[in-house]
Amino acid sequence: MRKRVIPPVALTAALLLGATACSGDGDGAGTPSATTATGGAQDRAAASPAPSDTVSRVRESAPAGDDSDAVDPAAQAYVDAVAAEDLDALVAAFHPDAELTDVGRRFDGHDEIRRWADNEVIGGRLTVLKNTPKSNGTTLLVRFAPGGTGGFEANYEFDVRDGRIEKLNLQYA
Repeated sequence: MRKRVIPPVALTAALLLGATACSGDGDGAGTPSATTATGGAQDRAAASPAPSDTVSRVRESAPAGDDSDAVDPAAQAYVDAVAAEDLDALVAAFHPDAELTDVGRRFDGHDEIRRWADNEVIGGRLTVLKNTPKSNGTTLLVRFAPGGTGGFEANYEFDVRDGRIEKLNLQYA
């Protein structure tokens, strides 16, 4: 079975347009494409190894013209920054007075979030499995692989204000 991973920028465009990108396996049935990013958390043990050819699945997008399933742009900026290993872009996705909670540990403001992301996010792999929009943001079910291998599933709950992340709550799924 041949699978294709669509780069985050292309997927963002597809999600914003309400399109569904699929990769076929020769039987005519498509598999929804994935949003994938890199990021790492050195202090978390890998819950289970992820097969190297696994393509994560994002819930199929709504019909053309309906962007209600699109990943919130602020959350997508976070995912894209992790994929690009761009610490500055990741921090810029947050409000200056943002609050981030990572499994009970709290980080406030750009400086603390920068230190956290530099130590625990940049360098691994983040794959979006499901997007659940809400009125002020979204909740993403993700697979996070510290250092790019292994990993665990987690819920990333984004609260957005003025187009930037106001609160991000990370919890094991």
